[in-house]
Amino acid sequence: MKCNFLKFMFLINLSIIRGSDVCLKNGNSNCSDPKVSKYSKEVNTKYLKYLKDFTTAKESYTPCDNTKCGCYSSEVANDLKVFNKGISKQMVDNIKNKGTKYQIINHRLYRDKNCMFPARCDGIEHFLLKLLPKLPDTEFIINTRDWPQIHKNYGLFGPVFSFSKTKDYHDIMYPAWAFWEGGPAISLYPKGIGRWDAHRNRLGKIGNNTAWSDKISKGFFRGSRTSSERDPLVLLSREKPNLVDAQYTKNQAWKSDADTLHQPPASEVSFEEHCKYKYLFNFRGVAASFRFKHILLCKSVVFHVGNEWLEFFYPALKPWIHYVPVEANANKENLEQLLKFVMDNDDVAKEIAHSGFNMIWNNLKMVDVFCYWRKLLKKYTALLTYKPELDENFIEIKN
Repeated sequence: MKCNFLKFMFLINLSIIRGSDVCLKNGNSNCSDPKVSKYSKEVNTKYLKYLKDFTTAKESYTPCDNTKCGCYSSEVANDLKVFNKGISKQMVDNIKNKGTKYQIINHRLYRDKNCMFPARCDGIEHFLLKLLPKLPDTEFIINTRDWPQIHKNYGLFGPVFSFSKTKDYHDIMYPAWAFWEGGPAISLYPKGIGRWDAHRNRLGKIGNNTAWSDKISKGFFRGSRTSSERDPLVLLSREKPNLVDAQYTKNQAWKSDADTLHQPPASEVSFEEHCKYKYLFNFRGVAASFRFKHILLCKSVVFHVGNEWLEFFYPALKPWIHYVPVEANANKENLEQLLKFVMDNDDVAKEIAHSGFNMIWNNLKMVDVFCYWRKLLKKYTALLTYKPELDENFIEIKN
């Protein structure tokens, strides 16, 4: 059926062009402009590429096994395989300055007295404390910085946990602190985004209760200029505001309108307001963007720009199934073309929007986050070649 659909689209486009040619040869003055026909062919040929990508993705897609956080289990194995010969005490000691060291001894949690970002440590400790009865004695280094620490080609080697990374790093991904506390602090969320469970319930309700036909048929983005990859969309918005509404907000580095491409910064917009639009954009920030999982719950089409930065659940999300992929270096023309494609193929857009929603709603519950932490720590601990002993200089972390 899918292959027949593509063939059908191709034949329609071909018949438009041939019909126009025949009309002109017969001397009919009411023929459509051949330039228009040629333009239609070019546009629809481009659309065929997207339709082919969409169809191919559907044909090759197999839903993940969502029992016991199975959608993400492969990431634990992938991140730990470089340590399959074992993790020695010396390896852990060598990289202890790359993050905050934690210990679990006799089902009690301890860590170094100092934490670079206390709110981030609190968000991490929320999960660790609840899992203590199920965890063996272990110790590990958690990086609370935005940037990963263990590059594959230079520097120290060892097991450092980071919330986000690229394929250039050996860091072991863990669920970010912002699933519970912290995250980007803006005027709408002065203590950080936090509380994924609360956002999930609220946004899921809005996503389910908002009819697709009631959404605004326009692209939408609000965010600070943490990366120049965002510039083309903002500039396109200024040229074609009926197509997309994309504006820069302030960030901590903002000094003047020059930092928002010579226009005053826009007001920040809640996740709930995002859900009014059919087409939402997700860009990386300093590392992976925290907004990705939130805007997928709007049941809108998410345009995910770039594929370099990862969180633990990203690999389970598939392009053209759960989101529309966009090249990191996409220019204004690329973005406009993709937006027009989803606007002209509303059934495809709606299907992707619903698939993205279902993936996050069904498979990224708080219980799945706890499950991932438990699997990660148990499999990591199984690789330790020594039995951890309590550091007397550490403090105990309690509820």
